[in-house]
Amino acid sequence: MTKKDLKIVFFGTPDFAVESLRRLVEEGYNIAAVVTAPDKPAGRGRSLQMSAVKQYALEAGLPVLQPEKLKDPAFVEQLRGIGAQLFIVIAFRMLPEVVWTMPPLGTFNLHGSLLPRYRGAAPIIRAVMNGDPRTGVTTFFLKHEIDSGDIIDSRAIEIGPDENAGS
Repeated sequence: MTKKDLKIVFFGTPDFAVESLRRLVEEGYNIAAVVTAPDKPAGRGRSLQMSAVKQYALEAGLPVLQPEKLKDPAFVEQLRGIGAQLFIVIAFRMLPEVVWTMPPLGTFNLHGSLLPRYRGAAPIIRAVMNGDPRTGVTTFFLKHEIDSGDIIDSRAIEIGPDENAGS
């Protein structure tokens, strides 16, 4: 199966997820759809703001799905109709089993920590706050318990003394 034959649905919302999506697109992978959080009111004017992932997806001409509820039968059927073989999740909500078990090649997540340390939300911030000397990313296949599936790979980086979560 080639990159073009492999249909992927990408799930993500913040800036942290954008670079991975960009890389997949630039490498020629077939991103059949992008799922991201619904637009939310922000700022003084409370105008609707798109997620960073949605902004990039629209620039790249990718179809965008923004379900309010991930268990909504209409969304599940829409997702099933795409016929993706693989789902990739980066900085997104916890997926219900009906969603993450859908693709035949599975669903994997890129998590911003060296698992099993800092499961759940805000792992980078927690590593910096706790003074950890290093952090990294881990890819793993999803299963029932949050951030606990079979690890595919991990990469560590040092945290410099003057670095913050943004850097």
